[in-house]
Amino acid sequence: MLSEIPPSAEFAAQHDEPPVGPPARAHLRMRWLLMGLVGLLLMAVAWWGQRELQTSRWQARYIHAHAAKLAYQLQPGLSDRIRFPAHGPFDVRLGYVGLPQFSERLQQQRFALTEQTRFNDALLAHVDRGWFAPYDEKTQAGLTVEDCRGESFYRFRYPHRAYARFDDIPKVVWSTLLYIENRDLLDPDRPYMNPAVDWIRFARAAAGQAAQVVSDDFDTPGGSTLATQIEKYRHSPGGITQGGLEKVRQMASAAVRAYQPGERTLPARRQLVLEYLNTVPLSAAPRHGEVNGLGDGLWVWFNADFAQVNQHLSQPLGAGAQQQAQGQSLRRVVALMIAHRRPSWYLGKGRQDLEDSTSAYLRLMAQQGVISPAWRDAALGQALRFRDMRLQPPVQQTQSDKGSMLVRARLAHVLQTSLYELDRLDVKLQSTLDARMQESVSAYMAKLTQPAFARAQGLVGERMLSGNTLGEVRYSFTLIERTPQGNKVRVQTDTSGQALDINDGSKLELGSTAKLRVLTTYLELVAELHQRLSALDDAALQKQPIDARDELSRWAVQHLRQSDDRSLPTMLDAALERQFSASPDESFFTGGGLHVFGNFNRDDDSRHPTLRESLQASINLPFVRLMREVVRHVIHQTPGSTATLLGDDNDPRRREYLTRFADREGQAFVRKFWRKTEGRHTEALRDVLLDGLRPDADRLAAVFRFIEPNASVDDLRRFLDKRLNRAVNASQAAALYARYAPDAYSLPDRGYMARVHPLELWVVSYRLARPQATLSEALRDSAQQRQEVYGWLFQTRAKEARDTRIYTMLEVEAFLEIHRRWARLGYPFGSLVPSLATALGSSGDRPAALAELMGIIVNDGVRKGTRRIQTVRFAQGTPYETAFEQQASDAEQVLQPAVAHALKKALSEVVERGTARRLSGAFVLANERVLAMGGKTGTGDNRIVVKGKPVASLNRTATFVFYLGDRHFGTITAYVVGPQASRHRFTSGLPVQILRSMAPILGPHLEDAVGAERACPA
Repeated sequence: MLSEIPPSAEFAAQHDEPPVGPPARAHLRMRWLLMGLVGLLLMAVAWWGQRELQTSRWQARYIHAHAAKLAYQLQPGLSDRIRFPAHGPFDVRLGYVGLPQFSERLQQQRFALTEQTRFNDALLAHVDRGWFAPYDEKTQAGLTVEDCRGESFYRFRYPHRAYARFDDIPKVVWSTLLYIENRDLLDPDRPYMNPAVDWIRFARAAAGQAAQVVSDDFDTPGGSTLATQIEKYRHSPGGITQGGLEKVRQMASAAVRAYQPGERTLPARRQLVLEYLNTVPLSAAPRHGEVNGLGDGLWVWFNADFAQVNQHLSQPLGAGAQQQAQGQSLRRVVALMIAHRRPSWYLGKGRQDLEDSTSAYLRLMAQQGVISPAWRDAALGQALRFRDMRLQPPVQQTQSDKGSMLVRARLAHVLQTSLYELDRLDVKLQSTLDARMQESVSAYMAKLTQPAFARAQGLVGERMLSGNTLGEVRYSFTLIERTPQGNKVRVQTDTSGQALDINDGSKLELGSTAKLRVLTTYLELVAELHQRLSALDDAALQKQPIDARDELSRWAVQHLRQSDDRSLPTMLDAALERQFSASPDESFFTGGGLHVFGNFNRDDDSRHPTLRESLQASINLPFVRLMREVVRHVIHQTPGSTATLLGDDNDPRRREYLTRFADREGQAFVRKFWRKTEGRHTEALRDVLLDGLRPDADRLAAVFRFIEPNASVDDLRRFLDKRLNRAVNASQAAALYARYAPDAYSLPDRGYMARVHPLELWVVSYRLARPQATLSEALRDSAQQRQEVYGWLFQTRAKEARDTRIYTMLEVEAFLEIHRRWARLGYPFGSLVPSLATALGSSGDRPAALAELMGIIVNDGVRKGTRRIQTVRFAQGTPYETAFEQQASDAEQVLQPAVAHALKKALSEVVERGTARRLSGAFVLANERVLAMGGKTGTGDNRIVVKGKPVASLNRTATFVFYLGDRHFGTITAYVVGPQASRHRFTSGLPVQILRSMAPILGPHLEDAVGAERACPA
């Protein structure tokens, strides 16, 4: 054999080797043997590598073993073993990235975190390495709103259109996708295939990247499979691949996700096709936002019905118009499969390129047997017809009633996000609303525009509705249930058809409902007098110093001296039995001028009714006089009141005392107004000052020229136009501009003219000029103004004029104290009009705020928070699942129980024999028990009056705030806004009659004993 022939001695000598003997030959044979083994090993590795590339068997075993260990579990309380994603378009849209911030904001609003997932050690380590967490991701997600029983009544899903199962996808759709993107993905002969990487495609892409280093002219093909593309547009920063490491992360994460269910991946690969078709990004469109998925892409870009397209592509090719429609559907699908590579270009300016590429792919698909020549010709015979975005904008209509809109708005406010973004979060919200009752009430109110129905309900007639103007009236209704966890809103709806919540987002003059607030403050003061005086004996009571104008204190002393029963309930009953004149013949100095008031019913003018009777019949003048009595009492009883300075003008100590008083009192008011204006900027600062003013050109100009000293005449004119709701001519604006120049009046004079506290005027002006200033700086800089505001009161001048100004300022200060009391009981606005007209509703109110006051009365004087949301659950079924529950609000005793009981009894008499008597006996339960109820009516007619004559109506309202039984209370309001309000004469009898006619709808829900299976859990 050749190996046995020894080399010659000459050859060995030339190479410095000894002649080959038997040992050397053995060594050489061993070397050849090892080389052969290495070769065989390399061949085996190559064979194994080739085999692994084809089968992925080893990857399946190893990656599945790793992926199967990755787990998480939902457990009670806050988790310390969770990792939220930091980026990724889908993770951002679904709210997973923002969950830590959402959690913080919810907990600030008294939501407790009740459940959260915990990652096991393997999943923690996996995510900490930078890989994406594997789980069964949602192709459709969005906000779900449930009612108090857990029944869904609002459901938003994005994308809007999607395939539910792989089998629902027409074969030509998924085969087109695979032909363009990932041809071997569904190969049934490769059960263990790794869908995350196509090695041949990956090698080409890598070679292309390397070639680009040499020259930019080289084309670089993409190496992404569908699996890695999904990881990219879902989870990579910005939805793009920003480098090689990001590509590795996409591949590794996609592989782990594919093998987590098992080693065989065909089901996972079919799922990939489904998910890709449902979620692929297809740019964004005006009036719609981002577009994801084939279904939404067809509808947004081509105005094509998704179901119809699928029907076209699932049937054999037809003829004529049917064939044309089928060809158009196929062309659109192929176009979108191409467009996803550069969606902003292809679906925008590059539409002709898209047409050309679509035609080219259709020809190739026919050549490769993906589609038949007949289908190719049908699609080539069509042109893409895009939606006209201007004439037919892709606005997605959603089914949302007022209740769901309000709870969505509330949650969006808490999370500090928009409704658009909220709807696309993966979140479920359980509200306190009773969806069945909400639907019934909404359906009832919707029918009130129908003449026949309105007549049948007894709503058409004198001081009710007119048959030909039914459509102009809007209605709102709120029903709340008191529970141990707080007041829960069960129904909140209106017929406005707008996002504005008339119950909680408006400022309306609700007329005589203000009498309830006045009566509440009056009884509060009576209770305070009882607490201070009831323990005194007759002699001590007789010595009590009482100002001649403090009629309330004088009455309290007299009652306690004469009554055998000094208990608080007896004193409150006696307070309600006091008589006040209903005569309209007296003029009242209030708000800096003389005013007269009238009664609704002239038959009341000669009466001297008790307050109880006045509340029942809603008589105006007794409440105007009661408000005057309250104001005078506050003036003379409030500690530190300016009224204590009204004494001997000749006392030599007055100047020193006045200086100290002015500084102390002024600082208190600066602090108060500083808090009132906290967190507001230019327009909001103006509003907080001006919303309490009557719209008068002189008053508004006096304020504007002080707070905006550098403004022009045109600025003043525009300001007056907006505030007066009418055009102000140029000459009038110029005259006002000159008359109220910044140096024309002192600060006290300007405050007097505007009917606002001068220091409030100064604080607003100061904050507008120095938006970054602090309270300590304001206190330092206001020293001169504080002295000026109070010093002028005692300068020598005509006593009558001085007394007039003093009383005007005293009245302003008294209304500040009254406002503090009203605000504690839920009054929603930052100020009151300092006028006795506030007793009749001139300061405005909100139905929701009146309902809150009624809730305090029903809850024995305890103020509880009003809840519309019970629980919030994010990312259900994902590694990021987190649940919150709203905590019971802090209960605050804001009225003495005896005061609440007295008010509740008085309100029941309004139903029994007063303005709401048509409601008496309307709610009879199944056990024939009549439901106890009470309430207060109010009618508001807001008009522009010139020289005593109404020239325009702004709105007309009629409200009834009520309680039904021991647990339920609320409001019902009818209103008309705009010039058409002048055509209506309805009064508060209208909402009372509506509530009566709704008794069959509401009754079954009010007591657990009736229809217990329908009742919401308390």
